[in-house]
Amino acid sequence: MKNIKYIIGFFLLALFVGCGEESYQFGDLSAPSNMVINTEIVGQSDATPNGDGSGEVIIAVTADNAITYHIGYNKLDDYGDVNLAVLKGGTVNKKFTDPGTNTYRITVVAYGKGGVSSNLTKDIMVRSDFVPAASIVTNLTNGSSKAWIVDKSVTGHLGVGPWENFAPIWWTAGVDEKLACCGCFYSTKFTFTKNANGTFSLNVNAPDGVFTKTGALTNLPGIPASGDEGCYSEYTGGTSGFNFVPASTGIPASQPSTQTSIKLADRNTVIGYGATLDEYEILEITENYMYLRVQGTETGNSWYLKLKPAP
Repeated sequence: MKNIKYIIGFFLLALFVGCGEESYQFGDLSAPSNMVINTEIVGQSDATPNGDGSGEVIIAVTADNAITYHIGYNKLDDYGDVNLAVLKGGTVNKKFTDPGTNTYRITVVAYGKGGVSSNLTKDIMVRSDFVPAASIVTNLTNGSSKAWIVDKSVTGHLGVGPWENFAPIWWTAGVDEKLACCGCFYSTKFTFTKNANGTFSLNVNAPDGVFTKTGALTNLPGIPASGDEGCYSEYTGGTSGFNFVPASTGIPASQPSTQTSIKLADRNTVIGYGATLDEYEILEITENYMYLRVQGTETGNSWYLKLKPAP
């Protein structure tokens, strides 16, 4: 038996020593260099230096020693962090949708061997002439001002699904489901107004607080840094502007979708559920019904909301 123990011990020692002699090399870990962001604003000419009003820009990125690229965008006078996403193949067709002529910053991070990186930004001015269908404006605002609430009387007034899918396939709320825990979800009013000068504004009246998560999972002011999902009385409402923009999700109209989104102007307002993003795609809207989709607080989630006119 002792001999067996000695043999096993010798074998393990030899294996350990053999493994210790392994070596790995990454090679040259120089960061990507000579990075260039090339942009082609569709319809740009001497007469239309900021494009033809489609808001579309063709972006191509190159760099020496780069394995992959991440890209993000923000309007220079906008709020929030830049959300970076993988730029497949180094090219993308991006549609900038804020009405009028705006300056946007393109941020690119190039990664080389071993994760070393370099970054570069480029500012461009782009014009967007998007005009929503008149029926959407009328149904949402009644031509002047109109208040909406989450419709607790219907199944699916809140739903969750994967962002890549176009339906709340993970979960849908039943009738009155959040009433016991989170009555503020149903008592908060969202008033959409068409102003005399042609701009739009949203007023949120949340007398019982706002239904949201906490910390980095919401943009709303006053919300605590930690806590469970629920009603938070620290937020009782706010007012901000909003614009109608072309929906950026790529959902086909047959899903259905109006191909139009409500884009909030700042952190003071929300529709339905406190979230981190500001674009609410209008899937359906009539005089008495509105169905919205917004990217959820967790990466890869989408939320669905059904609203009705406030009594």
